[in-house]
Amino acid sequence: MPILKSDFSPTLPFKNGHFNTIYRPLFSKETCTYSRKRISTWDNDFIDLDFSKVGSKNLVLLIHGLEGSSQSKYIISSVNHLNSKGLDTVSLNLRSCSGEDNLLLDTYHSGKTEDVDFVIKHITTNYNYDSIVIIGFSLGGNLTLKYLGEYQEKLSNIVKGGIAVSVPIDITTAEKELDKFKNRLYVEVFFKTLKSKILDKANKFPEFQLDKERLKKATKFKHLEYLYTVPVFGFKNPEDYWEKASSKPYSSKIDRPTLLLNAKDDTFLSAECYPRKEAIKSRNFYLVIPEFGGHCGFMSSFKTEENNWLETKIASFIEEKIQI
Repeated sequence: MPILKSDFSPTLPFKNGHFNTIYRPLFSKETCTYSRKRISTWDNDFIDLDFSKVGSKNLVLLIHGLEGSSQSKYIISSVNHLNSKGLDTVSLNLRSCSGEDNLLLDTYHSGKTEDVDFVIKHITTNYNYDSIVIIGFSLGGNLTLKYLGEYQEKLSNIVKGGIAVSVPIDITTAEKELDKFKNRLYVEVFFKTLKSKILDKANKFPEFQLDKERLKKATKFKHLEYLYTVPVFGFKNPEDYWEKASSKPYSSKIDRPTLLLNAKDDTFLSAECYPRKEAIKSRNFYLVIPEFGGHCGFMSSFKTEENNWLETKIASFIEEKIQI
């Protein structure tokens, strides 16, 4: 019954989900130095990987969330902590997220696990690591869980397990949650870059018939999916995308230690994103539901030295359950 208890107990202002969500990206001062490796893909595009090495034989692959990058604060803090524990890291910048637009019309979406598989194969072929752990945040967490379940039968033995944080594992219901007034500010922030990227793609690829007026008026993720995700990636409609991209149906197929950490006060998540039944039935799929933490937050206080609960939890799961 892999439902683990949470010992996360933040100070008063951080018990507010919204406060915890926005504090890390706005006020964290952590930085790290990467060594970038650009790899060419099978479809004549590129993916940028940012390594931070300490001479380990074990590697952690980190995947950011929607419109994030290797510069996202939750990625940087995880990299620094994992490095301090003697683990090499590589941060995957999803297509169009590395600071330079990718070469194709299509970029990334919540279920595009073929890019994760390509990166894993590149690492196992070109680097001499004994083990790999995958850690994903939000959309990157959905990719992590879906990949571990979807590719279970052909997954390299070098991949030892995974950790997913703040994940909308049921996209159908999570999008309804995001449509609510409480999340309007977050959606507006996402839309600033998403709309700009879609418009840029339409300008670069004239054959892509974009209704620019509808794009301008879009207020929901479903609107962007109608305009971009569905036609570009070949889905029938947004509902088809939600069903096929969600990681929840793949959780029962995960066959190596994997943790999902979703805060109860995460305003992005629906009730269906807390898979208690799936975790109870599984031997490998662990679930932690802290009372507090917000979305990719999990900050404890205003004291920097006390804000490492999430990073400590990640490192302890790798040591105790994945055992590398």
